[in-house]
Amino acid sequence: MHVVFSLLPLVAATLAVPQFLPQLVRLRRTGQTAGVSWSWAALTSVNNAAWFGYFLLSGFWTALVPAISAALLAGALAVMLARRGAPVPRRATTLTLAWTALLITAAGLLGRTGLGTALTVAFLLQVTPSVWTAYRAEDTTGISAGTWLLIFGELLCWGIFGIYQTDPRLIVLGSTGVAASLLILARMAAPHAPVAVTPAAPLPVARASCEQSPPGATIGRRHREVPSSPDVIGDPT
Repeated sequence: MHVVFSLLPLVAATLAVPQFLPQLVRLRRTGQTAGVSWSWAALTSVNNAAWFGYFLLSGFWTALVPAISAALLAGALAVMLARRGAPVPRRATTLTLAWTALLITAAGLLGRTGLGTALTVAFLLQVTPSVWTAYRAEDTTGISAGTWLLIFGELLCWGIFGIYQTDPRLIVLGSTGVAASLLILARMAAPHAPVAVTPAAPLPVARASCEQSPPGATIGRRHREVPSSPDVIGDPT
């Protein structure tokens, strides 16, 4: 069993390296950004750069490649989303910069322990905008299921490995990642929001071809329509 658990970081790395490629390909092919959060992409890039430092300090060598890969590809995704017109809120930009400064400060002052403590809540902070955006959007045409399936597989591996190593940071990372992935996939499987249909205006009632005439005129007209025949009406003999 030790061999199996020791291979989990390698499996996670294999799933993580191409993780954002399906989302990048979908965005480039369709141009659709519906349901995709810029904040999620930006925070993912920052957090994976921090995880690279944490794995480096922890000696998890197999995790270095996926961490730097996710940092670069998520950063590229954030740039593409901004160029394709996805909302980039000022508050989200400020939060991303502040969070980056906090991670740098924690690593500089407290080293691996401080960085790991900050990263305990990093993934929750990272995926919250993605879930929020997906569930508020009218449709999810911009989201790639392939990316979230890879995220699910990678973080499931890290969660199990964290339990094996009794590393609370990896346990939190794995559990929040699995939960967020399932929420996004469930939203994609849900029907799209119904499109409001404006009821058509009622057609005008056709007016009668002949307007109603006064009773006297009607009787007179009917009287004139009765043919006169000498066989029916004649002179008295």
